[in-house]
Amino acid sequence: MAHLCGLCLALRRDHGQLARIVTNYDGLLISVLTEAQAGRTADGRRTAGPCALRGLRTASVAQGEGARLAAAVSLVLAAAKVRDHVADRDGLLARRPMAAAARRVAAGWGRAGAHSGAAVGFDTGVLVEAVDRQLGLETLAGHGTPILTVTEPTETATAAAFAHTAVLAGRPGNAQPLAEAGRLFGRLAHLLDAVEDQEADAASGAWNPLTATGTSRAEARRLADDALHGIRLALREAEFADGKLVHLLLVHELQRSVDRAFGTRSCGHAPEASFGPPPGHHAPNAPGHPYGNPFGGQPPHPDKRGFWAGCAAALGLCCTCKVCCADEFEGPWSRKKREGCCADCDCDCDLSCCEACQCCECCECCSCCDCGL
Repeated sequence: MAHLCGLCLALRRDHGQLARIVTNYDGLLISVLTEAQAGRTADGRRTAGPCALRGLRTASVAQGEGARLAAAVSLVLAAAKVRDHVADRDGLLARRPMAAAARRVAAGWGRAGAHSGAAVGFDTGVLVEAVDRQLGLETLAGHGTPILTVTEPTETATAAAFAHTAVLAGRPGNAQPLAEAGRLFGRLAHLLDAVEDQEADAASGAWNPLTATGTSRAEARRLADDALHGIRLALREAEFADGKLVHLLLVHELQRSVDRAFGTRSCGHAPEASFGPPPGHHAPNAPGHPYGNPFGGQPPHPDKRGFWAGCAAALGLCCTCKVCCADEFEGPWSRKKREGCCADCDCDCDLSCCEACQCCECCECCSCCDCGL
């Protein structure tokens, strides 16, 4: 919550109230990684005033270069998403006045993201280039095209963002392993969106990477598990002042996300969690969106909202505190069912809110990994 609020407040401080609607769970990983490497310092946190999302309570929130980098990345990718919605003439954006307004917002976010990125030494051009290249690859991709060809731009963008956290934290030796972790995280995010969207995309006639390339669910699961395994190995090569939260998010929570998307259940460290689906596996489908949240993964739902309708829904969620306090709420744009920030973990080990899992019964992490938890 400290990093999520820190990202939101960094967006407001540097780019205004409207920019806060691009706050996302993936973006906070940038802030988490930066603090995990540099260590928590007194000037790395501040007390924020009351907020509706926190039940009008104050809170200690993350600040500094990690939060600013997270804000820059979020703005640039959100600008790309808006441009994509305009190009597809989604919802209200099919009308010229609304499309023109959305283009202006996207252009402003793009410039603001580039400015914030430059302030912390990060060239957001790699993100913009990756998004532009993504559109070209999707146009050319067909049956038989390797799915990893389609996921490559997302991998490149996330690798660059993850690697720059090592620069901000003063640990240049971490840049290579974190770039690898970021590359695989981007691959996983793209694959999970494709899996969750496939049924809805087929119904609406929208482009889906799995369908377009003829990639089977079994192959997607194999690649997802391979990415999980690679992320674990990459994190072991990096040095952290305190890596507990990174491990929790990028090992345990990512595994849960894969299990939700494919309709399975396993532990982040269990041997059966790697390399391929279990026998008799059948995966449910759920719509999502590109550059989405790999910590999601929910059952089928109604059609997505347009950009402006989603903004209105986001404001409603903010005013009712559902993002923080509800067990489950509907995503403002994707309409996916998402867990509230304070929702309980679905196992007895309480991994969602504790700092250690010595008494965890849902997995064997105390004996089968060297995470130190």
